[in-house]
Amino acid sequence: MWPFSSKIKLELPDFWREYEAYFKEKLPEDIRENTFVVLDTETTGFSITKDRMLCIGALKLMDNNIVVKDNFEVYIKQEHYNKDSAEIHGILKKSKRDSISELKALKQFLAYAKNHILVGHHVMFDVNMINAALKRNGLPKLKNKTLDTESLYVRTLLISTVVQRKERYSLDDLAKKFSISCKDRHTALGDAFITAIAFLRIVEKLKPNKLKDLLR
Repeated sequence: MWPFSSKIKLELPDFWREYEAYFKEKLPEDIRENTFVVLDTETTGFSITKDRMLCIGALKLMDNNIVVKDNFEVYIKQEHYNKDSAEIHGILKKSKRDSISELKALKQFLAYAKNHILVGHHVMFDVNMINAALKRNGLPKLKNKTLDTESLYVRTLLISTVVQRKERYSLDDLAKKFSISCKDRHTALGDAFITAIAFLRIVEKLKPNKLKDLLR
């Protein structure tokens, strides 16, 4: 028998340890005391394993307000490319935008997100894309709690017996419902902004007393 454990403890980088340390703090029970990070990713496609992120966009909500100046947007260098998806997000292979490595983008996003709750429309797609990138770079999965605006929106419809519910609700559906401009639709930061406004309107309708009422 070997004199040491068969499980090798991974030596994780300092920036991951710093991110992990934020989770020692308990999130406030009061919704207004929490910071929410609303995010969106633009990708080369919808496959978690085969496709890649081209851009991560995010902004923060504090005390029911969008902190416009504290936004996050990075473009990621990728060899993988899909010309069909470029027609949607407009990120060209030979784009003149400044782009950084996937690892650097992840490092910056973790520093931005901290232990805040991640909000997105179909948020698990974005989270899974980020987790796949973390795995490629030898890092664990995101630790943040998440909220999905589609699921939350459906909860507002349970209050009404008049509205005929659909199986799925797109971000365009929510933008139309809440009269939100779609000027910057299909850019990561633009979609994050639309999602943030929709989230605030949904919370206004749900009137949750505590954070746990949203997270249930």
